[in-house]
Amino acid sequence: VQLQASGGGLVQPGGSLRLSCVASGSIQSPYALGWYRQVPGKQREMVAAITNGATTNYADSVKGRFTISRDNAKNAVYLQMNSLKPEDTAVYYCNIYRTGFYSYWGQGTLVTVSS
Repeated sequence: VQLQASGGGLVQPGGSLRLSCVASGSIQSPYALGWYRQVPGKQREMVAAITNGATTNYADSVKGRFTISRDNAKNAVYLQMNSLKPEDTAVYYCNIYRTGFYSYWGQGTLVTVSS
């Protein structure tokens, strides 16, 4: 299984970005999808996750600003990020997992929020 993430870049504070991640290969359902982020010197943290049944979960720091969604037909997951803040700057990773069975990571995409 491979995951290809895209959509990162440089944006000003208050701006928006949409991250995309597409999974390819042999994927056994059901599975959940998530976005994580990491800055140098810190642990990777969960940003948002969405279950096979479309139940979502968000980190407190992004609630109300970020929205995760999925397209099962494309094995894709998206992260709409609005009202971005400098503290959102990080490398963002997508993840596909089925608890107890597998977990795969994408290569990461850099998001920089700066004026």
